[in-house]
Amino acid sequence: MQDSIDQNEAAKESAIVRKITWRIIPFVFILYIISYLDRANIGYAALQMNKELALSSEAFGFVSGIFFIGYFLFEVPSNVMLNKFGARRWIARILLTWGAVAVASAFVQSANQLYVLRFLLGVAEAGFFPGIIVYLTYWFRAKELATTVALFTAAIPVSYIVGAPLSTWIMDNVHWLQWSGWRWMLLLEGAPAVVGGILCYFYLTDRPSDAKWLTEAEKTWLSGQLERDRQARPNAAHLGTLQVMRNPRVLYLSFIYFVYQCGSLGVGYWMPQIIKGFSANLTHTQVGLIAMLPYLFATIVMIFWSRSSDRRNERRLHSAIPLAVAAIALLGAGLLPDPYIAISLISMSLAGLYAFKSPFWALPTLFLTRSTAAVSIAVINSIGNLGGFVGPFAIGYIKGQSHSATTGLIFLAALLVVSFLMTLFIRIAEDRPAQKVATTSGQTP
Repeated sequence: MQDSIDQNEAAKESAIVRKITWRIIPFVFILYIISYLDRANIGYAALQMNKELALSSEAFGFVSGIFFIGYFLFEVPSNVMLNKFGARRWIARILLTWGAVAVASAFVQSANQLYVLRFLLGVAEAGFFPGIIVYLTYWFRAKELATTVALFTAAIPVSYIVGAPLSTWIMDNVHWLQWSGWRWMLLLEGAPAVVGGILCYFYLTDRPSDAKWLTEAEKTWLSGQLERDRQARPNAAHLGTLQVMRNPRVLYLSFIYFVYQCGSLGVGYWMPQIIKGFSANLTHTQVGLIAMLPYLFATIVMIFWSRSSDRRNERRLHSAIPLAVAAIALLGAGLLPDPYIAISLISMSLAGLYAFKSPFWALPTLFLTRSTAAVSIAVINSIGNLGGFVGPFAIGYIKGQSHSATTGLIFLAALLVVSFLMTLFIRIAEDRPAQKVATTSGQTP
């Protein structure tokens, strides 16, 4: 009899979690695809844009990276505003402003204009990713967090799967009004952010207590479960903004993410030109189709690995091991000249880089309260994303000096080894017994 009751309660719990997941995740997933299209499509635009605007390898590396300077400067203030105005309003604002800047980028006539707009794009988008991560903690318990974050962040590789063929097809086939294909690509891929901002304002719900799409019983159950989750971490610290920015563990995680971003975004921005280097006969569309493959593989591995992290309630090794795999694969891609082997190894490296994300973003919630985690995630993301400036710029500089991307890939592999070692030896206690109590106590409605 007891087994039958337990099964019935588990079925009700699963149904509520599934209802929340289907309401929130597909929408924020699409928003993140739009986000990554607008920041990463510059890599595909470079196939035409660099020649038209007379951009050197060093200049393109700077164009790719300056986005993250604006992102860094405004990330924490943006998340403070999110806490003040609410996720729905602030995320809608972020989408509207970054969409406007992304569209304006299609009209640039010089490298300097492009520098300014890429910087402003970072300013406009600052706060989106950590804001969504924190928003998810308002709706999902600790035991579901890595899988939930993976379902959201899977939008990153999916954006490349969608964006690679879409961006290159637009560049090859859309030349209306005698405009270059890369300009139409930036305009057409920037406009959906404006539409997404309007939809966000009307669709998202700030808190479970405000959700008209949940029954009163479901609201009560969810609020109770989230409160038990909070009480299960009695040692979680609540810190002010300045305290978070000085916290040694937050700064340690920030540096790990900085080194990681050097490798991840260095590969992402330069991949179209790396693939183009395999053969001069490849069209832009063919480059886009080939670029899909590593990201398709990475998406599958990312979701599988995050579920493993949730099942084992383990974050440190699930963050560290993918970095080691990525470093080894990236080193091999740099040293082995065969294009088929190289693209296979790049696929493995991207799988490791993306598998790292979900377990890593669950780490701050192990030692900080939810409200403090909002600021800490913003700090980690903003400092870490400076690696998005260093990585692409370093590859551009190295490629400009050596006339080969190989040395740049080896450099990024070395950085990932550093990130792996730092993650492996991290000291953040995971309170398994407390989390177990939190996930098994309480009654479903």
